[in-house]
Amino acid sequence: MNLAPVLSIALAWCLDLVLGDPPNRFHPVAYIGRGLALAERFAPRRVARGRLFYGSAVVAGGCITIFWAGRLITGVLAQLPFPVRWLAEAALLKMLFSLSGLIRAARQVQQALERDELDVARRLVRWHLVSRDTAQLGTAHVTAATIESVAENASDGVIAPLLYYALGGLPVALTYRFVSTCDSMWGYRDAEYEWLGKAAARLDDLLNLLPARLTALLIMLASWLLGEDVHMAWHVWRRDATTTASPNAGHPMSAAAGALGVELEKIGHYRLGRGLRPPQPRDIHRAIRLVAVTCALATLLIAPLAGLLRRHSGGT
Repeated sequence: MNLAPVLSIALAWCLDLVLGDPPNRFHPVAYIGRGLALAERFAPRRVARGRLFYGSAVVAGGCITIFWAGRLITGVLAQLPFPVRWLAEAALLKMLFSLSGLIRAARQVQQALERDELDVARRLVRWHLVSRDTAQLGTAHVTAATIESVAENASDGVIAPLLYYALGGLPVALTYRFVSTCDSMWGYRDAEYEWLGKAAARLDDLLNLLPARLTALLIMLASWLLGEDVHMAWHVWRRDATTTASPNAGHPMSAAAGALGVELEKIGHYRLGRGLRPPQPRDIHRAIRLVAVTCALATLLIAPLAGLLRRHSGGT
């Protein structure tokens, strides 16, 4: 086994837990977002076919560019002494995922709800966690939105980047993060982004097929370790995972709903764990604990995989 990627993952986790996210001026995802915002300014305005072609070209060109930039970075790092290479690769990997930021945002919502500051909680969950309109949501729905976001982001914000790093190193992990950012900015089914973001949304769906289902399985294992309801997690996952518009988001969210024994409803869209009790603010802490253990289990699985694959490919 090649220990270099294992050590990089371990150090990346240390950086995330101790330092959190770097300022935007140092964050590659922020630069990707700025690039996409600039590209959007030149998109055709009204022709659906033109917007589809333009969006697809941006995504394809961006993937190629980001992948080869990752290859270039990896080549430069390979020339450095091991301690420097290890530190640099870990720092770059850390910028591609964040659990500490997700937990911090969820805790802020919980604290606002526990202080009966519903308007503050609505603003926080809208600002940090979800894209839906939260202005009219009650306590149970703000809590549900927070738990949903924690579960979904465990998959596409933590486990997926680590899995793609294991499968293909920094170039593939960076490419995944580019596609994810494209989807988060353009992947909406509305008049403005329906065609511009279609390629990004479909590619993001494809790339998250495996991570979402792996996350749901690990949520069940975590629920068993924590004494939560693993049988209900399995039942709700199998029953409700496909009721969301996304082919992937429903998997970790429904497994979490069952494990916590709560109903997670997005009004007018889906009800995960239908018939279970409404969530309460204290359930956010349980969701955080569940996701933290899920990510720990994922790391115990992915880090050795990275070491084995890097050895097999002859990587250093």
